[in-house]
Amino acid sequence: MKLLVVLPRFPYPLEKGDKLRAYHQLRVLSQQHEIYLFALSDKEVPAASMEALKPFCKDIRVGKLNIFTKLWNSMLALFKGWPIQCGYFFRKKAKKDLWRFADELNPDAVYVQMVRTVPYVQDLKGEKTIDYQDVLSQGMLRRAQRAPFWQKPFFTFESRRLQRYEAEVFPFFQHHTIITEVDRDLMPVKEKDKIQVVGNGVDFELFKYAGQAKKYDLIFVGNMAYAPNVDAAEYIVRQVLPKLLPQFPHLRLVLCGANPTKRVQVLRGPHVEVTGWVESMAEYYAQSRVFIAPMRLGTGLQNKLLEAMATELPCVTSPLAAKPLKNAEYQKDILVCETPDEYAAAISRLLTDQEFYDVLSQNAYRFVKEQYSWESMLPLI
Repeated sequence: MKLLVVLPRFPYPLEKGDKLRAYHQLRVLSQQHEIYLFALSDKEVPAASMEALKPFCKDIRVGKLNIFTKLWNSMLALFKGWPIQCGYFFRKKAKKDLWRFADELNPDAVYVQMVRTVPYVQDLKGEKTIDYQDVLSQGMLRRAQRAPFWQKPFFTFESRRLQRYEAEVFPFFQHHTIITEVDRDLMPVKEKDKIQVVGNGVDFELFKYAGQAKKYDLIFVGNMAYAPNVDAAEYIVRQVLPKLLPQFPHLRLVLCGANPTKRVQVLRGPHVEVTGWVESMAEYYAQSRVFIAPMRLGTGLQNKLLEAMATELPCVTSPLAAKPLKNAEYQKDILVCETPDEYAAAISRLLTDQEFYDVLSQNAYRFVKEQYSWESMLPLI
């Protein structure tokens, strides 16, 4: 089958969750279909990134965005009834380029990622599948609930726009996918049963136990410009670490991930390392003892938890992040905490009770190995 795939970002390098999902889906889908990729980008795509996708794609086109069209179309979105982020990712020239590409191909099906791409494809003829990934309206609502008072109106407004838009665009597609059952049940549509749950997986060749000496006691990873990750990093350093340092005066935490904002950079200190972009996230997992992810914002399945579990790291996380892990047993496969005191107590036990540490790490690995592989997570096309 000729499959035209439309993405809001070029899916390499793999520093964001949507890129990671897109990359591995392209890899797996290419084993059954001819893949033709159209990806948006506001930067020149490096040759190395293009080469990374060529093994999976028959042809690759890039729809170029720029800061001026982003700002202009974000404003126009207000009058079109779109969510602002749909305007942010839209450019007329890029849409014309995509339609020209589609005319050349006459694809058998179109697979698009996230509602941000809907203005590009809603009028394309033929079978179309949308991968919502997460319920973006719910993610914005959670940000509104925790945002400073001066940001609340914006996030609330965008949440309402997204909620309406997610419902409006549903009939434009014959097939619908989402990462977790939790998010499927939050989708603002009546026909939730038509949404296929297609989870994420783990690259078990890349993320595996390495038996290295441990340099860090705690690790948290992710794109450090993404608001839920920034919030989690601040929570660890400002609320959890102070409760651990009296017992572990030499404790070391690494915040590992691309694009650290100023709010993340100021967290650096004698006990906290902020890396920025790293070539191998697996290397940092291997050098760490415990993974902590106190997620309070955002939606969907946390890839970082799957990767940490695959490397046999015991994981301590929040109910919000743990809930999408279907069939995971709390306090057996993963530790779930709600307060700084609970996080501190869980980490203290892991750092002092080797038997408990070993059991939890093995349970985590067994759980993710049995439940999550990219090859078993194929969308309905």
